[in-house]
Amino acid sequence: MEEIIKPKENKTESTVPSETKIKTESSVNSRTTENVKKKQKLISKKKKKTNRKQDLKTKGKTVGNQRQDPKIPEKKPETQKDGLKDKREKPERQEQQNTKRVTDNEDAANGTAKNTGRLAKVFSSGSKRSIIKKKTSAKPINVEKQSSYNAKISRHKKVLRRKRLIGVAAVLVVLGLIALYIQKRSYHNYRIVQVSEQEDVISTQYIEMAGKILRYSPDDVSLVTNKLETLWSETHTMQNPIADVEGSRAVVADRDGTTLEMYDKNGRTGTASTSYSIVKVKVSKSGLVAAILDNGSDTWINYYSYDGSLIAENQTKIDDPGYPLDLAVSDDGDVLMVTYQFVDGSDTTSYVAFYNFGDVGQNEDDRIVSGYKYEGVVIPSTEFLDESKSIAVRDDGFTLYKGKQIPKENKTIEVENEIVSVFYDENLVGLVFKNNDKEKQYRMEVYDTNGNLKFQKEFNIPYTTIKMSGGYIIMYNSSQICIMNGSGDEKYMGTVDGNISNFFKIGWNKYLMVMDNGVNLVKLT
Repeated sequence: MEEIIKPKENKTESTVPSETKIKTESSVNSRTTENVKKKQKLISKKKKKTNRKQDLKTKGKTVGNQRQDPKIPEKKPETQKDGLKDKREKPERQEQQNTKRVTDNEDAANGTAKNTGRLAKVFSSGSKRSIIKKKTSAKPINVEKQSSYNAKISRHKKVLRRKRLIGVAAVLVVLGLIALYIQKRSYHNYRIVQVSEQEDVISTQYIEMAGKILRYSPDDVSLVTNKLETLWSETHTMQNPIADVEGSRAVVADRDGTTLEMYDKNGRTGTASTSYSIVKVKVSKSGLVAAILDNGSDTWINYYSYDGSLIAENQTKIDDPGYPLDLAVSDDGDVLMVTYQFVDGSDTTSYVAFYNFGDVGQNEDDRIVSGYKYEGVVIPSTEFLDESKSIAVRDDGFTLYKGKQIPKENKTIEVENEIVSVFYDENLVGLVFKNNDKEKQYRMEVYDTNGNLKFQKEFNIPYTTIKMSGGYIIMYNSSQICIMNGSGDEKYMGTVDGNISNFFKIGWNKYLMVMDNGVNLVKLT
């Protein structure tokens, strides 16, 4: 219980009137502030678990019209005597407290920080003490343990990284072995998967078209699947049909006639009737068609859209620029490549011209954006290998050109030996020569489309046809077939029963074999 410090008097508390007692407490507290502070410190030691809100209220109370020191953190606990004293409080003191509350509210409204400053000091001192305690209580970091932990993490990451690299390397090795196996694997037999004996193999021709088979004859044109199922069929009348295919586009023309027909995977897209006899036709991947026409004295180069409408025509003469031997169309149809031959004095000269029918060639004479003359050379064949590469096959080698809108001469491969055959696709160019070895009658040289020699190979196959089909080199005669991959590895070598008129690749390890008695779909085994 709290005791009230009083001055020594002879009278006891029970004999003193209550009014006199209150006055005596007020006068004593005003004179002895230091004794009150000592008393409050003593109370704080006894009451350490007092609530902070009551502690703040204790700081705001006045003793003898004086505020207690705000630095005192403890609150004077309420006692029974204090309760009696509150009940005996005079109206003047109540009015003073009300006045104090009004004044504090006004100070807060005016933005003063009088009481806030006192509280800030209390909280600041408390915060500093708590921070000091936290810093004091924080455990020191063991540098050696932390370093050892980081080293373990680093080693673990290295192990995981090494395992991943080993796993990736193992997968690559397995894939490489599989690819090597597929590349080197050879077949010794074939199995007939499907047979079509109702085909008119004498007058019908077959050509691969975007994984399917374009079948054309003097009477009709049709597209069939690799299972020999007909997708569509169109009828026509031609005496000597010829065809060219690029991607999913095709053109069928009547050689020495005047009829042109354009097709895609869905059927016929257009027809055209020419003024002169058709000599040769080529189609682009976009469906545009170029044709060489001949009227006896002059020749014409006509250019058609996929719907058969005429885009351009160009008359050529034997002396200027020469007689057109072959032509090719770029993938987008903007550039037309034509090889001409003319006689200059006693020498035969070839001229390769590139026509641009787009915006680039509109200001050029006859739309020729580039041209090259080759004296003493015959160039019987030309082709676009891709959208920016083209080739001119010469009697002494070949010349590669590079450029999409304005093709430029890139590289020329010249050979001394007589060329027997030439084959090419978008990746390879092959030349076949006679060989002096009786056991190996032929020798082939295969280049990439940049003119770099990939391999040479001697062989002894009396072929009648050699060509590229599905990335493979295919040779055959009436009863013998040889298949090589793009690296010169032999995939199949064998004979067949019957007479072969055509043979080409139509899928993974699947080939179409056109015989004199029907059409066979075969698979190598």
